[in-house]
Amino acid sequence: RTIAGLRSFPKKVILIAGGYDKHIPFDVLGPEIAEHVKYMALCGVTAEKIRAAVESAPDYAPGAPEMEQFDNLTAAIAACREQAQPGDVVLFSPACASFDQFPNFMARGKFFKEVVNNFIHNFLRLLDFFIYTSYNNNIKIIKDMIMPELLSPAGNFEKLKSAVLYGADAVYFAGEAFGMRAAADNFDIDELGQAIQYCHDHNVRAFITVNVMPHEDQYQELREYFTKLAPFAPDALIIADVGVIELAKELIPNAEIHISTQASTMSSAACKAWMKLGAKRVVLAREVTLDEIRKIKASIPDELELEVFIHGSMCVSYSGRCLLSEYYTGRSANDGKCTQPCRWEYRFAEIAEVKRPDDILTVCETPSGSFTLSSKDMCMIEHIPELIEAGITSFKIEGRMKSAYYTAVTTNAYRMAIDSYMSDPENYHFDPLWLRELESVSHREYDTGFFYGAPNTDPKTTHNPGYLREKAYIAVVTGYDSETGIAYLEQRNKMCVGDTLELITPGKTGRQFELSELWNENNETIESAPHPKMKCSTRLPFEAKPGDIIRM
Repeated sequence: RTIAGLRSFPKKVILIAGGYDKHIPFDVLGPEIAEHVKYMALCGVTAEKIRAAVESAPDYAPGAPEMEQFDNLTAAIAACREQAQPGDVVLFSPACASFDQFPNFMARGKFFKEVVNNFIHNFLRLLDFFIYTSYNNNIKIIKDMIMPELLSPAGNFEKLKSAVLYGADAVYFAGEAFGMRAAADNFDIDELGQAIQYCHDHNVRAFITVNVMPHEDQYQELREYFTKLAPFAPDALIIADVGVIELAKELIPNAEIHISTQASTMSSAACKAWMKLGAKRVVLAREVTLDEIRKIKASIPDELELEVFIHGSMCVSYSGRCLLSEYYTGRSANDGKCTQPCRWEYRFAEIAEVKRPDDILTVCETPSGSFTLSSKDMCMIEHIPELIEAGITSFKIEGRMKSAYYTAVTTNAYRMAIDSYMSDPENYHFDPLWLRELESVSHREYDTGFFYGAPNTDPKTTHNPGYLREKAYIAVVTGYDSETGIAYLEQRNKMCVGDTLELITPGKTGRQFELSELWNENNETIESAPHPKMKCSTRLPFEAKPGDIIRM
């Protein structure tokens, strides 16, 4: 079954294998191994026999993958982590734990779960695919799963670091032009190089958004931009325009081409057309339903990836195709300069199309005005299993213009949900605390977008004006003394002794504590920290790490 699985992949894989040689006839599978595997980590008491059988198999030597032998699964995974690159495929063969280390065969299922949980942040989440096993009365593969990429937004370097720290597999960001979020801080050309390097140093992929629709006189500037960007080796460019694709292929040929949601791709036919133009991935339009995504996935080549937005703002128009901003302010949404007039207040009672006078759209007034054009925010945290099982490659969070706190909390919540499901899908349960985390950031009414219904049946416009916000971002941890339990903080909002606060750390939901002590930078007792970015310290009841967040 393992070899059958190998044949279906478009590239060579890393294989963690072991078990009974009488059950796995490697002596006859040598050529298959050579063709489909680039590295093997062998473990288990029969590993030496397996190794000998593989190496002695006829026609095995040409193109043979490197093989190493290990005493246990933990060591094999650690070695594979050194070999693996983001995007690699890793397979666990069913019986790869050491029998002498785990003599109780039936108990080893628990060990597998622990191993997956321990390594998922450091290793498995970098990869496209893995098979894990469950032990009941028999060894059996219970689930073949695609490990989805978690793609987080970064409007500046602080937000990028938050995304990386809190579990993003990839981060998308833009230069000072051509990136559809002109109001974000964005990155100058030197900062782009530093940001891409920072991502790569932390085994995170870096995607650069270049998804505007450039006019004729903008192409020379775009050519110069690509020429400067190329040496930094971004992993992918997010593009919406055919001309930009051709220029990217010419000047940054090693970067993957990802088709932006601005292209409003709605079908497998469009996906395959983009693939012919060089696309590795298509970011589907937000208006595509989950059922349509499943059908698209089944109808496109395996090597073409699909990405969808799973959280954040939605556009009242097809993404970026609204002219209101340019009409009112002269700032085009298609150039990344949208002023979001769909969120403004409009004072009128009803709308009726001339030829349909009886089909009246009533506008509900509030003391703040009317918001009939304003979309809800998308939130799919309660539907992670359905998204994963649909075969989506990448889960994308919207929000380059949001805060570093937003980036950290949303990334952390989806990281926990994805990892929980992938580590044990049969026993997965949604944790309401994940939704509580997402309720703590600035947002509009949450909705599942168009995953479960088309725009003509429910336009997803908000009923309540403005943003909802529950929590305040109080401070970020800059250091921690484990002996004293003292955390060193940089203030973001005022805090006072006696406040009830929460600590947010990667992989955990908020943990509550009372601020009972507070010292300034000179270690003097103070009652509050009122000044922006003030340095202070306090004693925490939990272990903390640099980058952890304190909120109210």
